[in-house]
Amino acid sequence: MIAIAALLIAAAGGIYFYYGFLFKEARNIETEMPDFSITAAKLIEDYNSNPEKANSLYLNKTIELTGQITKETDSVLILEKAVFCLFTQKIKNKVSDHNAVVKGKCIGYDELFQEIKLDQCTIIKPHN
Repeated sequence: MIAIAALLIAAAGGIYFYYGFLFKEARNIETEMPDFSITAAKLIEDYNSNPEKANSLYLNKTIELTGQITKETDSVLILEKAVFCLFTQKIKNKVSDHNAVVKGKCIGYDELFQEIKLDQCTIIKPHN
């Protein structure tokens, strides 16, 4: 009887830790310090010259990018025609044709669209 109770407690603990690991709270990129502060042009250059090395440096890292906004929608900015920045909320102030500093998490290179993708982005500051 005691062995069954101990087994049930161990199983319950295992399930708790397993689901706790799988469903842990998402990162808050907005409050994280960036792992890298670089220009969008440098990020593009790194991915164009050696995508595997760039992934080893930047993938799943918080990156602060400075670059020219070349396209804008309600929740997306594209920097330097090749860095796709997805925001969690709609962009309030239109900032097209300006330089900006954007922070987000690098989720890799999209070969189909030939874009470097960042998500959970926020605008740190627009530059004129």
